[in-house]
This record gives sequence, structure tokens and C-alpha cells, in this order.
Amino acid sequence: MPRLFFSTKISGTPTPSSPSASSPSATTDTSASTTFLHHHPTLPSTFTDSLPLPKVLVFDLDYTLWSFWVDTHCTPPLKPATGRDAGRIAKDRHGESFTFYPDVPGILLAARMKGVKVAAASRTHAPDVAMELLRILHVYDQVGVSRSGEETGKSTVGSLKPAKDYFDNLQIYPGNKVQHMEGIKKKLGVEYADMLFFDDEERNRNVERERGVCFHLVRDGVTRDEIDEGVKKWRKRRGGGGGASVNQ
Repeated sequence: MPRLFFSTKISGTPTPSSPSASSPSATTDTSASTTFLHHHPTLPSTFTDSLPLPKVLVFDLDYTLWSFWVDTHCTPPLKPATGRDAGRIAKDRHGESFTFYPDVPGILLAARMKGVKVAAASRTHAPDVAMELLRILHVYDQVGVSRSGEETGKSTVGSLKPAKDYFDNLQIYPGNKVQHMEGIKKKLGVEYADMLFFDDEERNRNVERERGVCFHLVRDGVTRDEIDEGVKKWRKRRGGGGGASVNQ
């Protein structure tokens, strides 16, 4: 089924044509503490229930972490947006805006906090453009803490780091997802059973049949709920609460 592309224009509130316009978490927080980046949402519930997590979360890029095809919709050269949009939006030659789905920055940060490695697996024909986007788009390196000492999951004023720095391995090149999984396994030294892969195309479920990588299909981009569903599926495949332990 053909994809519809929506240019991501962020100026306080999503445009009506945006895929995330109906999501409350998509509204840009214009308070002083979040002027320059997405508002980090509540952490996925599976990240706080003390049960095992996968050793590696693997993400496709197009229509999984962002709502476009890099090799079709982005016209290089890319450059960072300025002012209040610096760090969270990239602009292409035609002035079109590109950014992550709303929950993505918080998910990348949550994985780092929990000691879960993150990898990308993309067959894009424009790997250089994808890499440049991951350098331009930034993520805060900390979340807020309430007076009681509990994580709120909300971003505070902290250091901004390129999203690329939150990935432990990047398999971004034309090919197939089985090759990508093989590369991740080799580079990170993990077993296929310890990986959880999020992708928007059903055909890529072959990594589950051929390599034993737990596959979770996403329909409208990665969200906290999609992460929770994927993690629960991974736990079930591992036999309930068993599996690889991570830093709590």
C-alpha cells in the first residue's frame, strides 16, 4: 500500500495533515525547559516493572522512527533548523522540515538509562542522508526527577546530544534485514534471541523465521505503547519473565 508523505511542520501545534496531529504527546511544549527539543513523554511501562528487557532494541528508520522515506522525500543538502527548532528539526534544500515521531527521543533516552543497546536497520538507498539526519536531530541526555526522587520521564534542561550518539550500531545500507541483523549480532556480540526489532513492513518478519529475532510490526511509527507491546512479546517468546537482564 503506497505511503502518504506529510512534511513535518512544527510551530507549536501539529498541522491537521500531520500523522501525529491527533496525538496529545505530539503538541510541542513551548515552556523554557523544552524550547529546543521534544517534550520527553512518560517512560514505557515495561522499562519500570523490574522484569527483563531485551539486550538490544533494533529500529527501522523510515515510517518507524520518522514519517517519511529518506531516499524519496528528503532533498539534500540538509541543515539544522535555527531558533526554537534547533536540534529537533532538519531542513532540506526546499525548506521542508523533517523530525522524529513524537515519542522517539524519549524512547532513545529511556533505553540509554536502562542499559539497553540500540541499533538501526535500514535498507534506504540514501544512507548518507539518513546518517546526516541522525547527526542533526538531537536528544536530551537526562530526564526530570520529582521531589520524591522518582523519574518523571519529562525532559529538563540538560546537554543536547546528536541522536546518532544514542545508537550502538548502525546498519544503514541497501540490502535486506537479515543481513542487518547479522551485522548487529556480530558488532554487538549478542544473540538473536536477545534482540527486539521494530519495523513497519510485514515482509521483514522473515528475521524472526530465519534468525529468531523477535519482530514487532508498527503501523504509525514507534510509540511508548508499541515499545511495551514489543517488549511483552519478546518476554513471552523467552518464556515469561525470563531472559537477559539489564541494568535496573
